[in-house]
Amino acid sequence: MILEIERLSKSFGSVVVADGIDLAVEPGTALGIIGPNGAGKSSLFNLITGTVRADGGTIRLDSADITAAPAEARARAGIARSFQIPQPFANLTVFENLLVGATHAKSRSESDVTDRCGMVLEQTGLLPLANRPAGTLTLLERKRLELARALAAEPRLLLLDEIAGGLTERECNELVATINDVRATGVTIVWIEHVVHALLAVVGRLMVLNFGRKIADGEPRAVMNTREVREIYLGIEA
Repeated sequence: MILEIERLSKSFGSVVVADGIDLAVEPGTALGIIGPNGAGKSSLFNLITGTVRADGGTIRLDSADITAAPAEARARAGIARSFQIPQPFANLTVFENLLVGATHAKSRSESDVTDRCGMVLEQTGLLPLANRPAGTLTLLERKRLELARALAAEPRLLLLDEIAGGLTERECNELVATINDVRATGVTIVWIEHVVHALLAVVGRLMVLNFGRKIADGEPRAVMNTREVREIYLGIEA
């Protein structure tokens, strides 16, 4: 397993964001995570990347215990993520944004990562915009840049946080095609998303969280049809 989580727990006062979560992800697969607002989805990513420390439980990457490892060590080990709200360095160019991510994630020089950044720009459809200031991009272009900055870090485990939110149907389809291309390269993907049809076009497995607790995990359409998911996530009386 590339990622193994056992009995992961985290609370902020009386608010429980991770309630004994168990999760195992095989290399090269794509896992989708859904759940209502406040379910603990983004908090799970924060725990995996090390920006928030767990109260209990274990996180392993390639069987190595990273539960107490700092965020920068996890990035160097191959974990990268996007964020719900893209916040690029607005005054830097698209290419320079990738350079920042690539050099800091792996502690490498700009000359060492230049070719990688160029490849990622082409992969994400941003090559024609390489010299454009990031602050001038459209929403779809900023979403692509958020994905590209994560890919520039050469991740083995890519965490995507609601990257399709706010896009039109056409833009969403374009983004899904790009993510499927990324998956085809062997990168393991864990994707949080409210745009469920986009998620189902990529992932082979679906997990549902509610109040920090895993309530379902399995084949995506089977999970979506379970009574508890329909009642809790979709708001439908089963």
